[in-house]
Amino acid sequence: MEYKIPVGISNRHVHLSPEHLEQLFGKGYELTELKPLSQPGQFAAQETVTLVGPKGEIPKVRILGPARGHTQVEISKTDSYKLGVNPPVRDSGDIEGTPGIKIIGPKGEVELDKGVIIASRHIHFHTSDAEKFGVKDGDRVRIRAGGERAVIFENVLCRVSDNYALDCHLDTDEGNAAGLKTGDYVELILDGK
Repeated sequence: MEYKIPVGISNRHVHLSPEHLEQLFGKGYELTELKPLSQPGQFAAQETVTLVGPKGEIPKVRILGPARGHTQVEISKTDSYKLGVNPPVRDSGDIEGTPGIKIIGPKGEVELDKGVIIASRHIHFHTSDAEKFGVKDGDRVRIRAGGERAVIFENVLCRVSDNYALDCHLDTDEGNAAGLKTGDYVELILDGK
């Protein structure tokens, strides 16, 4: 059996709460879908915002929809140097103790006191894929990227749900280090197999 998993390289992006969406874009505003993402029901929105940190700013940062329970900003380590923030590597949703940032939209701005992370590398597994691969939600695994810049990534979080589609998410720094682009494949390393 092959243990190949498609890769999605995740550029910097923002997940907004409904409240912050309205503050940035206006009362009752709804995000406009630009294109669907690999996970069912998730999409890249046409709308973008500007992130402003102590040392600099990054314009045209894509918003991912739909709106979420809380606002979260996901950037790479390289982005953190430009902005002048020092976010930890965290699993999505784990924002306690993380730095904040200013987000500017066309109708207003939001000053976050927390929410900036470098997302942990992770794999979304549909329940049936998790069964096939022999992993469960919360496991940490290793993956191998082949090619000229072959590398093994460790501590890759497994996220399992009936609502997920099989996809490995790495950020742009990780993708560049391994010479990977969206649509490439990595191999799950199973000990003893």
